[in-house]
Amino acid sequence: MKKYALIYNPVSGDARFKSRLDEVVEYLQAAGSMVLPFRTRYKGDIRPFISEIKGFATDGFIVAGGDGTMHEVINAMLAEDIDVPLGIIPSGTCNDFATHLNFGKDLPGCLRAVTGGLWRAVDVGSVNGEYFLNVASAGLLTSVAHSVDASLKNTLGRMAYYFKGLGELPSFRSLHVRITADGQVFEDDILLFLIMNSGMVGSFPTLAPAAKVDDGKLDLLIVNKCSIPDLMGLFISIFSGRHTSSSHIRYVQATDIAIECDEPVESDLDGERGPLLPLAISTVTNKLKVFRL
Repeated sequence: MKKYALIYNPVSGDARFKSRLDEVVEYLQAAGSMVLPFRTRYKGDIRPFISEIKGFATDGFIVAGGDGTMHEVINAMLAEDIDVPLGIIPSGTCNDFATHLNFGKDLPGCLRAVTGGLWRAVDVGSVNGEYFLNVASAGLLTSVAHSVDASLKNTLGRMAYYFKGLGELPSFRSLHVRITADGQVFEDDILLFLIMNSGMVGSFPTLAPAAKVDDGKLDLLIVNKCSIPDLMGLFISIFSGRHTSSSHIRYVQATDIAIECDEPVESDLDGERGPLLPLAISTVTNKLKVFRL
């Protein structure tokens, strides 16, 4: 009998996953598997659970939540040296990494990926001793997820982030940074930077057009300081995938990236609060196993 641990966030996204918990248990039991559910209640409670039951979940962990929940799960798994595959049930406000891997809202399809037993190895990023699965960032719009009210996210979904971000524009100050990417040095005043593992960030599917989660590289996108009208035009070009040709954008791939800043700016990792700058970031190739469709 196969054994899995299911970690779910009851307030992720529209908060409906918990009403389908029995459906998940029934599906896995019908497939001849045993599942141990865990309801995360607060930040930091996932690591102790995983540490306690890692000997039970010999066939895999399953996470139901958004990018932030996945971030906490993979950090706990890797810290505990757990080398079993991860199953994904996207149920958060933003499910960028899951979407990049073509996981949608089809719950039976996500569960079939787990019981099918096929997996692929994916890269993760390492930053100052912590891991990120999808994106590390700092600057304009990147800390929006930390300040949006949970009830507003549940009501408006990802639009809550966009509305909050628009409110930041008039008062935001640019950052003076020095970025070293595989020996290339960029020093400038910028609005934000994104270091991506997948090409999907903020539900924009083409931010990093060359990104692959198993290529051993991270995709660095820098938005240089520009006027608000130019920035609005840049956002429009993102929808058509033409933004990388803009004079306001710098886009490169690298395996090792260092970020230095004149001030201790807070970073964001997968929608969660990250360490203060400076950052030392690198690719960790084929670090995580993920059940595949």
